[in-house]
Amino acid sequence: RIMAGKVKWVTDIEKSVLINNFEKRGWIQVAENEDWNFYWMSVQTIRNVFSVEAGYRLSDDQIVNHFPNHYELTRKDLMVKNIKRYRKELEKEGSPLAEKDENGKYIYLDFVPVTFMLPADYNLFVEEFRKNPSSTWIMKPCGKAQGKGIFLINKLSQIKKWSRDSKTSSFVSQSSKEAYVISLYINNPLLIGGKKFDLRLYVLVSTYRPLRCYMYKLGFCRFCTVKYTPSTSELDNMFVHLTNVAIQKHGDDYNHIHGGKWTVSNLRLYLESTRGKEVTNKLFDEIHWIIVQSLKAVAPVMNNDKHCFECYGYDIIIDDRLKPWLIEVNASPSLTSSTANDRILKYNLINDTLNIAVPNGEIPDCKWNKSPPKEVLGNYEVLYDEEMAQSDGHERELRSRAGQSAGVKGNRARDSGKPVLTTWK
Repeated sequence: RIMAGKVKWVTDIEKSVLINNFEKRGWIQVAENEDWNFYWMSVQTIRNVFSVEAGYRLSDDQIVNHFPNHYELTRKDLMVKNIKRYRKELEKEGSPLAEKDENGKYIYLDFVPVTFMLPADYNLFVEEFRKNPSSTWIMKPCGKAQGKGIFLINKLSQIKKWSRDSKTSSFVSQSSKEAYVISLYINNPLLIGGKKFDLRLYVLVSTYRPLRCYMYKLGFCRFCTVKYTPSTSELDNMFVHLTNVAIQKHGDDYNHIHGGKWTVSNLRLYLESTRGKEVTNKLFDEIHWIIVQSLKAVAPVMNNDKHCFECYGYDIIIDDRLKPWLIEVNASPSLTSSTANDRILKYNLINDTLNIAVPNGEIPDCKWNKSPPKEVLGNYEVLYDEEMAQSDGHERELRSRAGQSAGVKGNRARDSGKPVLTTWK
């Protein structure tokens, strides 16, 4: 199937129809020319394509939309594991990026909520929980999406029934039990109109070594339909806590016209008018910083197959102190459209992604350097280009980001409110 024959022309109208079919099929062929094949595949199909047993070999003119082991970033447990490893490696190198404060917290790399794997880290979790018994935690299955299987807890007794041996008071690792992550819940989210929201941002990676990634300018905010309350009586109300459209669309207050969404540009405008332009610029700079660091964390372990590219869906939550937190990264962000604006955005997203993966609709060549001309970027902008950064000496500037006033506690560029260098741009 992978070595299928020629594909007929796909018109703009036909291509837009594909948006609503991506999630219904295992994979879809998209072509601008009868002489070559472009494949948009599900993560399961990618796994089959690159498995040793399958024995598939992609030719030079075949490009696919996932890296073989994309799950190193997109599985919740592996993402946290790789970021923790990345921090420790930077510490060993003596990098100023791994600097900690007097309480032992990372100053620049503290962008993922405290997280443990269950059942493996149960005892560590209990130790952390007892330091602050009034805290709320969120449990998520590692391999699911769209809010499935997620619940909040604020008592140890609430997870005893999940999988616990009453005699030893420790978790029993059962193969039948799905692995979960449990993270400290961000209970002070930034609210707009009294409602919680998160950001869905699209990031395209064309190669990991050297790392080259692009930020899509047309991301959006996803709002809850019910006003937020930290009250423990509402822990079970997912319309208060989870922003996933797959959940919110079933709420009584869901608006089918705008879908409970704001564009990122509207959010920026709102924040500039309420918090100021300088603070807003700093926030978005830190979001870009988080994305680049998360990609750097997985780059060493990613199978950088030359036939691959990937468009990730980043989920970011902003707290009431305007600190961004990385919640998760999606390998297959939804390409279905629930509103007219959604349809336009995702049509443009697919179109711009294809133009970067295969510039000018030419026959794909996996051997090219994957650095497309600016005129084909569309709504994408270069977020980080490792090759360019190293050649221009920008990597040294990036490393000095944390050391602009290194050794002087409390007087860092990040704390001063001054814009920090976005050296990957």
